[in-house]
Amino acid sequence: MSDNRKKIEFIDLKTQYEKYKDEINSAILNVCSSAQFILGNDVTVLEESLSKFTESKHAISLSSGTDALLLALMAIDIKPGDEVITTPFTFYASSEVIAFLGAKPVFIDIFDDTYNMDYNLIESKINSKTKAIMPISLYGQVADMNMINEIAAKHNIPVVEDACQSFGASYDGRKSCNLSTIGTTSFFPSKPLGCYGDGGALFTNDDKLATKILAMRNHGQTERYMHEYLGINGRLDTIQAAVLNVKLKYFNDELQAREKIGTRYTKLINALGKNIVTPTVKADRTSVYAQYSIRVKNRENVIATLTEHGVPTAIHYPKPLHEQKVFNYLGYKNGDFPVSELVANEIMSLPMSPFLTETDQDYIVEKLNLAVKG
Repeated sequence: MSDNRKKIEFIDLKTQYEKYKDEINSAILNVCSSAQFILGNDVTVLEESLSKFTESKHAISLSSGTDALLLALMAIDIKPGDEVITTPFTFYASSEVIAFLGAKPVFIDIFDDTYNMDYNLIESKINSKTKAIMPISLYGQVADMNMINEIAAKHNIPVVEDACQSFGASYDGRKSCNLSTIGTTSFFPSKPLGCYGDGGALFTNDDKLATKILAMRNHGQTERYMHEYLGINGRLDTIQAAVLNVKLKYFNDELQAREKIGTRYTKLINALGKNIVTPTVKADRTSVYAQYSIRVKNRENVIATLTEHGVPTAIHYPKPLHEQKVFNYLGYKNGDFPVSELVANEIMSLPMSPFLTETDQDYIVEKLNLAVKG
C-alpha cells in the first residue's frame, strides 16, 4: 500500500464476527455442550426462521448451495438426456449439477445491464427434452422471474431459481427463493448471509417436493433404515445452523447497509465521468449486492493500479461456462453468447460488505478514478 491506512478487506467477515462475537461463541459452545451435532435443535430453529423470512411454506437447510441445486433437480426427476435451460455467465455449480445428473445444460445469453437471463431467448430453446429452467439471480439481484415463470407455465416446465447470491433480495414484493417451483441459496461464508463453512438451503411451497427433499438430503430415508429415494448426505451441520441463527437476527440491518453502500458506490462512480459501467438495479426489485461489480476496459491495468494502492478486487467471472474445457462436449464456440463474453472480459468486483466505511469507500473510488483512463 502507498500509505499507512488500515487494510481494506474485500469482504469484511472479521468486523462482522467481532460485532456478534459473544453471541456466536455462545451459540457454538451450546451446540458442543448439547452434542447434537447433526440435525440438532438449531437446525429446526433456522428452518423455521428461514421459512418465515422468505414467506415460503418449506425451508430445508442443506450442506451447501451446490447440494441445494443438486437436490432441487433430483426432486423434479432430472435424468440423463434431459435438458435444463440456464446461462453461461455464472459460477460453475449451476451447470455442474445439471451435467452431474447426466442432463444437458442448454445456455442462453444474458441482459447487458443486470447480467441475468435474457428471458426473450428461452422459448427458442424449449423442446420435448426440456425439463427445467434455471435462472441465476446474479450479483444479488433477482432475474425476471414473472416473465420466466409465465413461459415455464405455458410449457408446463418447473423453474429452479439459483438464488445463491440473492438471499434477502426482493422482486415484485416477494422474496428471492420464494419465486418459483424451488428456490435455492448458499450460506458460503462470503455470501450476504454466510455461515462459517459450507451451507445452503432449499425453499418450496410444494408439500410433496418438500417431503421428498427432506428424505433425499438424508440418504433418501423416509424413516430410519427405510430408503424410498436415492439421496445424498446433504444435511447442514448444527454448528453452522447456530451461527446462522445469530446472523439472521441482524440480517435486515445488514441488508439496509448493503443497499446504502451499493447505491453510494454507484453515485460516486457515475460522478467520475469515466468509462465505467455500474450495476443496474431494476425498479421492481432490490439487490443485496452480493458483489459490487463494475465493467471497465483494460481490466488488468485497473486491477494492478488498485492493488498497488491496497484495494483488493476479484473477477466474477472471467470465463463463461460455454468456454470451459469441461463443457467442450456441448459444442459451443466463442461468439455464441456475445453478451456473456463481453461482460466476462470487463467485469470486476470492488470491496463490499455491510461494514465498509464511507472513508474506505471514498478511498476506493478515488483510486478507481486514478486507475481508469478516459
